[in-house]
Amino acid sequence: MSNGVNGFHKELEGLHVNGVTNGGSSSAESDRKKKMNRKNSSPMMPAFMVSAPGKVIVFGEHAVVYGKSAIAASISLRSYLLVTHLSKSRRTVTMQFPDIDLTHSWNIDELPWEIFNSPSKKKYYYDLVTALDPDLVAAIQPHLANISLGKPEHERKIHLNSAASFLYLYLSLGSPRSPGCKYTLRSTIPLGAGVGSSGSIAVCLAAAMLLQIRTLSGPHPDQPAQEARVQVERINRWAFVAELCIHGNPSGVDNTVSTYGKAVVYRRSKPPTVTSLWDFPELPLLLVNTKTPKSTAVEVGKVAKLKDEQPELVDTILEAIDQVAKSAESLIDEEYFDSEESESLRRVGQLMTINHGLLSALGVSHPRLERIRELVDHENIGWTKLTGAGGGGCSITLVKPGVPQEKIERLERQLEDEGFQQFRTTLGGDGVGVLWPAVLKNGLDEDEDGGMEIDIEKFLNAPGNDGVESLVGVSGGLDGAEREGWKFWRIEGQ
Repeated sequence: MSNGVNGFHKELEGLHVNGVTNGGSSSAESDRKKKMNRKNSSPMMPAFMVSAPGKVIVFGEHAVVYGKSAIAASISLRSYLLVTHLSKSRRTVTMQFPDIDLTHSWNIDELPWEIFNSPSKKKYYYDLVTALDPDLVAAIQPHLANISLGKPEHERKIHLNSAASFLYLYLSLGSPRSPGCKYTLRSTIPLGAGVGSSGSIAVCLAAAMLLQIRTLSGPHPDQPAQEARVQVERINRWAFVAELCIHGNPSGVDNTVSTYGKAVVYRRSKPPTVTSLWDFPELPLLLVNTKTPKSTAVEVGKVAKLKDEQPELVDTILEAIDQVAKSAESLIDEEYFDSEESESLRRVGQLMTINHGLLSALGVSHPRLERIRELVDHENIGWTKLTGAGGGGCSITLVKPGVPQEKIERLERQLEDEGFQQFRTTLGGDGVGVLWPAVLKNGLDEDEDGGMEIDIEKFLNAPGNDGVESLVGVSGGLDGAEREGWKFWRIEGQ
């Protein structure tokens, strides 16, 4: 497998990362750059940003945990991670996640590098890690002890899981020579709602840390598709490790679709198998958040318990969910499928309805989810199902073509009156992307001077989801098109 160093961003040439320099420079040039680096204590790398989308599972929830197929698609809501390097004398690493009110710093030199780098434990960027090492998990516990001590138990658990995920990745992919750094994250994805917020964050962290140790090439326009696929799968593998820290037994769907983008057919195995659906239609959805907290682990455990008590019955339901996902894949692949044609959409919606009924039979729906379906059905607007683990979280509605605007507005008012949060989303966008360096062109006068640099203060002060999208969003330009500066690994057709 390629080490991915050759062909990396031109901006990285000659920069020192984890004690190594980029190959290919002459000795004299190398010496010159070393002397330049010794003259000051400027950051070792420019600030850069990584972004990854949220996701919805369109078909196959819960069955995927048991080796069945699931179809998941990216949505236009995304996480954005700003990585800022500190001067060489500052030996701290900070995670700053204001959306969950979490900021914590560690002294890099005091972290348990010895055990993470020991020959029997060390993992490399190209390794496939399918389980956490208990000794490594134990080694980071003392470094989590003083996190969010004054927070309520539920909130502190989220903080501890986030910090554990961050540290496990940081120690696995970094080294004692890693530079001081701040990781600042903002997300426009509803948190804890079953639409891949943690998977999106995991992808951002994995991509950022792999970029920092220069084990990714690109993304760049001339990159061969197969090389891009290797890079993307590398990100996906380490994002799954981060998900293991948070969920214990994740399916791998969330990190996979957040990494690859578009839509995928996913089957859990070792290693997982992923079939990209590059022709998956860009279907506008109404995403509705029940605002009812849910736990993926609890809902997965609920199904596992039911399966132990009723194995034959539950196996039949899981097999039926698998057949729905396969039918949807076949439908979308049909020559005459047309995402703007009523009959094609009706057939997709019918499969969504069946899928929801089977999930309800497993006991993972919720009264708030059923209320959304009732309101949508009353207006005859479209087809609705839960998405994700259930037990709360979100629903997705495929809206029928030609529905009068007044009907949609009436539904939206009713949902708002009953305390639901709603988003107009689009399926099938890009996966993980990189903004290197963190400079955007927004079509403004200031762009004539090279664009606007995104610093931590601007990023933290961006007001709400709209402010984040306006400042750094992949599609946050004045015309809503993909904004100049963001780059993505392109692997279509492989």
